[in-house]
Amino acid sequence: MTKKSITILGIESSCDDTSAAVIKDAKILSNIVANQDVHQEYGGVVPELASRAHQQNIVPVVNQALKIANISKEQVDAVAFTRGPGLMGSLLVGTSFAKSFALALNVPLIDVNHMQGHIMAHFIDEGQEMPEFPFICLTVSGGHTQIVVVKEHFNMEVIGETIDDAAGEAFDKSAKILGLQYPGGPLIDKYAKQGNPTAFKFTKPRVKDLEFSFSGLKSNILQLIQREQKKDVDFIEKNLIDLCASIQHTIITILLDKVSNAVKHTGITRIAIAGGVSANSGLRSALEDREQSHNWKVYIPKFEYCTDNAAMIAIVGYHKYLQNDFTDSSITATARMKIGVDS
Repeated sequence: MTKKSITILGIESSCDDTSAAVIKDAKILSNIVANQDVHQEYGGVVPELASRAHQQNIVPVVNQALKIANISKEQVDAVAFTRGPGLMGSLLVGTSFAKSFALALNVPLIDVNHMQGHIMAHFIDEGQEMPEFPFICLTVSGGHTQIVVVKEHFNMEVIGETIDDAAGEAFDKSAKILGLQYPGGPLIDKYAKQGNPTAFKFTKPRVKDLEFSFSGLKSNILQLIQREQKKDVDFIEKNLIDLCASIQHTIITILLDKVSNAVKHTGITRIAIAGGVSANSGLRSALEDREQSHNWKVYIPKFEYCTDNAAMIAIVGYHKYLQNDFTDSSITATARMKIGVDS
């Protein structure tokens, strides 16, 4: 008897990207992302504008995802959506649409933890080697920086996280100090490739073994810029690539030193990265270097699955579908949501 295929529609709207994806038996058929350029002039995401843009984008994005996947909405077996964490106004758009879509089709509704989605992106089947359990996942984005021990698909434990700012926020705010356009993280990555990573020394936080802190680094960068600009108003322009390289090197060193601590604490040497900052070329390269020097087994996601996307939501939906782990239309979005056992 032939096993029935499972087709999941995934919807992601946690921040400023509206995304829809169709997955069939862990293989991606489509993954559409609509970006919101409106936030650039404000130097960061404006929640009210993000919510309005999601309302404009959600229907055409879902239509496009179904069209590219070459399926009709009646072929969808379940709808998975991001419940949280994220911006409440943004989450409400995706949640409301998913609930209505599932109700209209009379198919199961599956709620997904956004951060769990980032980790589970490693299980999208594209013929690559997937992580074996247990593994450590460094999950780094604009809003989160965590070290997660992944014991099973739905058994995850956060063993370390930031006590203040996230690594992605440190990249973006450092870029803002340097006068770079939002989002600044990718620009720092771009310029860092040409610069000297040891040109400027920045302080590293004195926190517990598995804790992160980036607020002091941002202050340190700001103080350096203010001090040097008093001597030379063109300091940033003359030293931009070295500043970017030094900032990036410092952030990456902080991240990977904490991963090394996690390996010592757990004995686990299978290491994955996830989240928007995992698209950073410097981090990817440094992790590959440590794979050789520290004898780790490293798993790095494809670029399109690093930033916010619905493919990662759909893959969580697929695995939850296999376990008949559904929710109902009484479910509500939540801006704060932790990763844990059965999260």
